[in-house]
Amino acid sequence: MDWSFMLETFVSLVKAIPLTLQLAATAIFLGAFVALALALFRLSGVAVLDWFARTYVFVFRGTPLLVQIFLIYYGLSQFPAVRHTVLWPILREPYWCAVIALTLNTAAYASEIIRGGLLSVPHGQIEAARACGMPRLMIFRRIVMPLAIRQALPGYGNEMISRVKATSLASIITLMEVTGVAAKIISESYRAIEVFIVAGLIYLAINFMLTRLVQFVEHLLSPHLRAPRLMTPVPGEAK
Repeated sequence: MDWSFMLETFVSLVKAIPLTLQLAATAIFLGAFVALALALFRLSGVAVLDWFARTYVFVFRGTPLLVQIFLIYYGLSQFPAVRHTVLWPILREPYWCAVIALTLNTAAYASEIIRGGLLSVPHGQIEAARACGMPRLMIFRRIVMPLAIRQALPGYGNEMISRVKATSLASIITLMEVTGVAAKIISESYRAIEVFIVAGLIYLAINFMLTRLVQFVEHLLSPHLRAPRLMTPVPGEAK
């Protein structure tokens, strides 16, 4: 192991971390809205919406993300009708093609996690809210959604970690994130082991911090699981 070379590699790869985080954060943020819509479609009871959501989830969970990136970046550009639309300035950029592919893919997985969280809300609490006269939107906002988030957060945290690792596939469409820079260094130095060790440690550190963040949010949303605080007696107070 050449430690000086690994240090130089680390400095080069650190400069690519912002792009990796930007790809992951954008895909997770946009994918959350798409996933919520798909979950609501599944639970709507409307046959057309349910069929659409089921088909969407089946297609994007049943095909590799690598193939989806290729189809969006290389496949759509083959159609002249696409190249003459207002979407072409977006679809011709590798960054936005990667974001679209990551967003659509994570939405398929996250929708099932959110749907499971929504189904886990006790029906008795919903009935109690209705008995108090709450409208449906208020019940969803104050009762259903907070409880569903609490139940779905551990699984959704795993999906966010997977999404950070999935950003490495963006390097195949010329994006120079951590894996893209690592591949460039390997092609110049022919030292794959040291480069991939450094790149792996960077991904490990990012996911470690993300795991701790999810655990912190889960702790905030679960006050009933915390140990009760012991009240310390005030000096001089009568027992």
